[in-house]
Formats: sequence, C-alpha cells, structure tokens
Amino acid sequence: MSAKKTGGEKSLSPQSPVTDLPGFGPKRAALLEKLGLTRIGDFLGYFPRDYEDRTTVYPLSKAPPEQKACFRLIIAGDPTLARLRQGMQLVKVRAFDHTGSIEIVFFNRPYTKNQLFRGREYIFYGKLENYPQRPQLINPLFEEIGEDGEVTGRILPIYPLSAGISSGMIEQGVRAALQVCPIPESCLPPALEDELGLMDNREAYRQIHFPQSFEEAAAARRRFVFEELYTFCCASVGLKWEAKTRVSNPLQYFDPEDFYRQLPFVPTDAQKRAIRDAFADMTSQSRMNRLVQGDVGSGKTLVAAACAWLCRQNKRQAVIMAPTELLARQHQKTLTGLLAPFGMQVGLLVSAMPTAEKKAALMAAADGTFDLICGTHALIQNVVEFTDPALFVVDEQHRFGVAQRSALAKKQPDSHMLVMSATPIPRTLSLIIFGDLDLSVIDQMPRGRKPIETYSIGPDKRKRMENFLLRQVQEGGQAYIVCPLIEESEVSDRESAEEYVAKLAKALPMLRIGLMHGRLPAKEKEAVMAEFAAGMLDVLVSTTVIEVGIDVPNANLMIIEDAESFGLSQLHQLRGRVGRGQRQSYCILMRKGPRTPRLEVICNTADGFKVAEEDLKLRGPGDFFGNRQHGLPAFRLADLSNDLQIFERARQAAEETFRRDPDLTLPEHAPLRARVMALLQDESGVKRN
Repeated sequence: MSAKKTGGEKSLSPQSPVTDLPGFGPKRAALLEKLGLTRIGDFLGYFPRDYEDRTTVYPLSKAPPEQKACFRLIIAGDPTLARLRQGMQLVKVRAFDHTGSIEIVFFNRPYTKNQLFRGREYIFYGKLENYPQRPQLINPLFEEIGEDGEVTGRILPIYPLSAGISSGMIEQGVRAALQVCPIPESCLPPALEDELGLMDNREAYRQIHFPQSFEEAAAARRRFVFEELYTFCCASVGLKWEAKTRVSNPLQYFDPEDFYRQLPFVPTDAQKRAIRDAFADMTSQSRMNRLVQGDVGSGKTLVAAACAWLCRQNKRQAVIMAPTELLARQHQKTLTGLLAPFGMQVGLLVSAMPTAEKKAALMAAADGTFDLICGTHALIQNVVEFTDPALFVVDEQHRFGVAQRSALAKKQPDSHMLVMSATPIPRTLSLIIFGDLDLSVIDQMPRGRKPIETYSIGPDKRKRMENFLLRQVQEGGQAYIVCPLIEESEVSDRESAEEYVAKLAKALPMLRIGLMHGRLPAKEKEAVMAEFAAGMLDVLVSTTVIEVGIDVPNANLMIIEDAESFGLSQLHQLRGRVGRGQRQSYCILMRKGPRTPRLEVICNTADGFKVAEEDLKLRGPGDFFGNRQHGLPAFRLADLSNDLQIFERARQAAEETFRRDPDLTLPEHAPLRARVMALLQDESGVKRN
C-alpha cells in the first residue's frame, strides 16, 4: 500500500527517507536520526511515552489546580499588541465563559493578534496561572469552535523528543507511516492472543498512537508490553534451551582437591559447592550455562580460578570478561596469584593497551601462550582469536546485556559459560537478567571475616568523623572516601571528588591522599591503585569507579559522602570494598539530612539479598543498579516497576512455547523467530544463525 501522489508531493513508502515529508529538511532529518527515525516506517514503532487529555472542557470556575486543561471561551474584545523592552512582544485579550473571565497573554507571538476575533468562541488549552487572584492563560494552544480538533478535543500522544523536534513533527511522521506501512506481523501465537484477550495487532498500532479513549490506549499498550516482554523472554529461555540441548565436548574430570591443596587458604563449603556444580556441568554432555551469585567478598573469583585450572588440565584455554579495565587488571593480578603454582600464564587484553603490547597479547591468546585471558568487552571483537577455549567467564554480568554474553560464547561453539555477580538480586530481576542460567549461590563469607560496623551520621558529626579517620590511619589502616561527582556542577550541591581532596588535605594535612575517578587515563588509575595497595597512600578519594573489583585487604574504613544519593545496593557494594583483612572494618554514611529508615537498612543489615529486596521496593527495577549501568534491556514500553505481573506471564508463555517448539520451526512461530534473532543481534551487534 502506498500513498497517492497529490500535485507535486512525492509518493511515500515505508522506505522513504523522512526528508520526503513536507517541511522535513536535512537539519530535521539529522535530529530525527538521533531518535532512530530515518525512514517513514520507523515512525510506526515509535510509541508515545504518555498522553494528554484534551477531551474534557472545564468552566473557568472548575479549573483543575496546577494542570493543563481545555476551556471554551468567548473573546470579549479586540486583542492588543505591545512591544516591550529587549524586543519582546506581548499580545493580550480578555475572554469569558458563563462562570467568569480571564486575561489571555501571548509572549512573542504577535500573529495571534490576527487570529482571535471579538465575539467568536474558541477552545483554549493551557494551565490557569495565578488563580484565583489574577487568572491568566499564558501562551495557550487554541482553535476556533468547528475546526477539526487537531489541538483540542482529543487525547494527544506525547512522544520522546530531542532538541529541535516537536511532538507535532512526530505526529506527522506517524500519520504518514500509518497510511503507507503494512502493519508488522504479530509475533504472538494466535491461541496466546485469544487466551489473554489482547487487542488486535492492526488496531493496536492505531490506538497506541491516536487512541479514542484512555481505555483503548491502555489496551493497546498492554498488547505491546506483553509482546515486548514475551519476545525478550523467548530470547532468554531460548538461550538456556540452546545451552541445555547443545552437545559439548566434555572435559575430563579432575579432582578439585588437587587444586585446593595448592591454595594458601581453605575454601568455604559454599565455594566448594559452586565448584562442584561447575565441574559437573563442564564434564557432562551439555554446555554449562551457570550463574555464581554471592555477596561482596564471598570469594567467587576462586570458582573461576578452579574452572580455569580444570581447562588447563584438559589442555584448553579459559577467558574472563569484566565490565571495566580496572576490574580486568584486578582479575589478572588475583588469578595470577592463585594459578601461578600450577605454572599457568594469565594474560590481559583491554582496548586501552599500547599498540605493541596489545599486538603481543593478541598473539599470545591466539597461539596458546596464555592459559587464561582477562579482558573487557574488547574480547568479543572479531580480531580476537583464542586457542580452543573451553570456558568463558563473565564477571559482574549486570553490566552486560544477554546478547553480549552470547556473542562471547560464539567464539567457541562447545565452550562453557560461567557468569559471576557480586550484586545480590531479587528473584524477579534475576529471572529478567539471568533467566537463561542455572544458579549456584555462595552464601558464606571466607573464614575470619569480621562484620563491618556501619553508621549513618549527619553534618554535625563531620569533625568527629575526621578524627576517627585520622585515628584509623595512625593505627595502620587505610580508608576509601566515595563522592558522587568528579567536578563541580551547577545543578547539584553534591561534593565533587576533586573539591573534596582539597578540603580534606587542608583539614588533615598529615594524610597522604590519592584521587581516583572514571576520567583518569588507564595508566594513572593503575598507578594510583598500586600506590594505595602498597600502602603509599592513606586515603583514596574516589567516585563509584571503585564499586567493583578493588581488593586492598589493609583498607578498613569506607566513608560515603552524600549517602542519600546512592541506591541501597550500591551502598552495599561500596561497603564491600573493606572488611577483607584482619582489621575491624567500618563504613560511615555521611548524610546531609536527618536520619532516614532507608539508610538504617544498610546500618542494620549485612545480608546483601535483604538489602536488594528493600532497594527494589524503594527504587524500582529501572534504577536498581544506578545510571542504567546494568543488563536490564531498554524496553520501548515495558516498565518493570509496574509490569512485573505481565513479565511473569510472558516468561511462563515463553517456556511453554519452547517446550512445544524448541527450535521455533513451526510456521506460526516464524515471526517470533525473526523477532528473537533481531533482538539478539541488536543487543550484541553480532549476527546469529
């Protein structure tokens, strides 16, 4: 179906560039491209984020407070135009209804003087200001009674916008798309649509953009939310099914007791259980796809080391991918210490390496010199080759998407996958992020660990905090101080790390203070951390870049400034940077306001899973990990704070689908298979077969 030509207009199609729309030149096209809108067909799936109710007309006496609304008013006199200082132009006119009168004001819209006429009736849409002392409508939208109602008299879709793009422009593109685009085929099995009573696919596309009622808008949204979550769940369940059914080249079993005997400590029972689970997977006929989840400092890295040792015993490689270069380097250091007694070579591969060093690392990974390679997302690049790797480990998985994990595994079809997360995650979120994985939980801390004493204090106790910090350093300890920002900000009164260092140096000049933040070059980060780990610094002032991966056993004090601005789970992660040595450790939460029940949760709870449950209640899934640094997918419509019930049903439906059709080869599942493949490719940038 295509639009008819009318006069000099171009014939539109789904593949037509947005510049074929009237009034859309190259500048607008460049702005729309940032929203992912380059062709007419793109507008069809660009859903509204909200709606404005312009259907109800209020009398002036019943105007809803602090809300925009429609008013049916008669113009009482001729509009006046005044020119103010600095070139500002002002149009004023009085209008009334049967309940009262108001003044309507337009700033810098001189043309409205010739659009409003005495005695005529108009619908105005805006917020009544200064009501009731001196009621005014300022810059309202309006149209004369009898017009088509493009401004009022309807439910208006509100779209995500960017600078220079108006909602009207998006509407124009959507209307064109609805006219010329074939409606995408539903990916839901017909029986499932009927069972759930979902709106027809074709009707849903119309109602999501231009609903006739809020009930219709809600029904259309429910259909697309379910479809979106069902597709995601099918991708997740499909990966798990694929891992379970794909035959591996099983490794020969070696007794992990031979590994434990070379360690300078005795593993906990929980660590041994996780290792036993992993070894059973890796020596079976199916690929391992396992999550090892444990609290901060519970010793998950040892599980990765044991699995890498099993690979070495089988003359095969292992690879570990971390979300940051700092953590990758930490892993290389830690794993080298654990695996050196076995003669294993642990290498490093990160994007920021010097060219010659990177070239040497690539060669060592490809020719088998490295038994274990630690790196960042650079590992999934096409130029990286390994020597018959049997294991891929993904650490801090919540920082990656599902498909990035899959892309790494594609480097070797029969490889095993071990995922580690130090962020305790409530069951519902765990199903979303880790739904394709089997689970092992490390629920014990290493022997000899002392509980971290945690306190929440206000600004009146700052001097006491500084004295406590000085005493801990004088007794041989070290401290982290975490600040939310790197540099001063005009929009926040949070203290920056750079500013903080200067203040602390002035207050406690005898301390040796270092600074760490995400914008430091890799070599400077490494140098600062090396100084702190070697005891050459007493205090490390940092942003949340130290949240994961830093392990300095002598550090026994964590001070977190502006603690109210962090999520509970993030506070728990930061607290876990201390308490790794023999000293009694402390965490001090510096707050700007009064004591809150929220911070008391951290003070009274050491169990990360309990903290996580409380964090989820308080903040919702979208902000659970902070600044979207996590593997939660960027859904178009689904809001996991409100749609968890739909998610549960979507996951159940996905599991039922794969039980019936594990490869999605039934004709009715063809659209679903295409959608799942597209989802995995979009997340990873790597095509799947």
